[in-house]
Amino acid sequence: MGVEGTWEYFSNLINKHRKKKKQMQTVSLKVRMDCEGCGRKMKQIMSRVKGAKKVDVDVKQMKVTVTGYIEPKKVLKAAQATKKKVEMWPYVPVSLEPYPYISASYDKKAPPNMVRSVPNTATITETLVNENYVRMFSDDNPYACSIM
Repeated sequence: MGVEGTWEYFSNLINKHRKKKKQMQTVSLKVRMDCEGCGRKMKQIMSRVKGAKKVDVDVKQMKVTVTGYIEPKKVLKAAQATKKKVEMWPYVPVSLEPYPYISASYDKKAPPNMVRSVPNTATITETLVNENYVRMFSDDNPYACSIM
C-alpha cells in the first residue's frame, strides 16, 4: 500500500466528515407589508434565519432581500410563518425579458423598469405532417395530384 496510499486513505476519511459549506446566496421575496412596523417585523424574523448575513426591507416595493449562506426554501418558510402573503420575487428588469409587453408579463403593480418574469411559452413548434400528404401533393411529380 505504501505511504501514498495510506495518506490518501486518511485524507478521504477526514474529508467525509467535513460538512460542505453552503454558497452565498441572495433570496428576494415579495411580502405584503402595509407599514414600517411590518417591515421591522420582517427584518427581525429574517435576521433569525440560520446563515442570514444581511437583510434589506423595502416597504414601498414590498420586497425583502436576504443575503447569506441560506437555503431559499427555509427563507420562504420563515417568511410564511408571519401569516403574510409571501411569494418569490417575480420581477426582472425589462431589458432581460424577451417579450416584456405580452399580457402575462405586464403588471401594473411592478416597480419601475421591471416586468413579471414569465416562462417562454410562445415558441414555435413543428407539427408532424403525414408523409402520404406530402407525396400526394408534391411539386416534383406533376401526376401526383389526381384531383386536378
